[in-house]
Amino acid sequence: MRLRKLKNASQVLHSRLDIFVPEPMLNKGKWSKVFANNNPIHLEIGMGKGKFIIEHAQKHPDINYIGLEIEQSVIAKAVRKIENNIPNLYLINYDANFIKEVFDENEIDKIFLNFSDPWPKNRHAKRRLTEKTFLDNYASILKDQGTIEFKTDNRKLFEFSLLEFVARKWDIVNMSLNLHEDGEDIITTEYEDKFINAGQIIYFIEVKNGKNETL
Repeated sequence: MRLRKLKNASQVLHSRLDIFVPEPMLNKGKWSKVFANNNPIHLEIGMGKGKFIIEHAQKHPDINYIGLEIEQSVIAKAVRKIENNIPNLYLINYDANFIKEVFDENEIDKIFLNFSDPWPKNRHAKRRLTEKTFLDNYASILKDQGTIEFKTDNRKLFEFSLLEFVARKWDIVNMSLNLHEDGEDIITTEYEDKFINAGQIIYFIEVKNGKNETL
C-alpha cells in the first residue's frame, strides 16, 4: 500500500511541540527529566497513526510513553488525532536502526513492537525489527528486567521472531497463538482492528531482557 504523503507534515509536527520532540537525540539519558518524573518509560517502535500508544497513555497516567515512527506523514496524522496535551506521552520521528542515539543504557522499561513490516524476502531479513542486531540494541536500552511485547498477524514473522528471541536468550514470559481468543481488554492498533474484522489470527510474544547472552 502506497503511503499518502502530507505536504504540511513538518508544519503539523512543529506546531505541536507539547507532544512532538523534534530533536530526540538531545534527550538521551534525560527522558525522565523531559517527563519531569521517575515513572516507568514504555516505548512503541513503529507507532503508525498512534491509536495504540494514545490509548495506553490515557489509560495509564502513571506510566510515561514514547511513540517512535520513521514516516513523517504517518506521525503527523497521529499528532492531528491528539486535541489536548497528554502529559505522559511524547512522539518522535526517528529511524529504529539508530535507537541508541536517542536512549541511554537501561533507560526504557518496556518496548512494544506491533505489526512490524515482515520483510518476507530472505535477503531483507536484517530489516526485520526482531532481527538479532535490533534485539541487541533493545537489550542495551532496556532495564535488566525490561520487556518486549510483540504482536503480528504474520505467521512466518512470528516464527522468525521466536527463534531470534530464543537465540539471544530472552526469557519468554507469555506467548499466544491467538491473542484475541486468549486475552481480554486488549488495546489494539489500527491494523489490528482490520485484521480482527477479517478473521485473522494475532500472534503474541512477551519476553524479558536477555542482555545479549548468545548461545
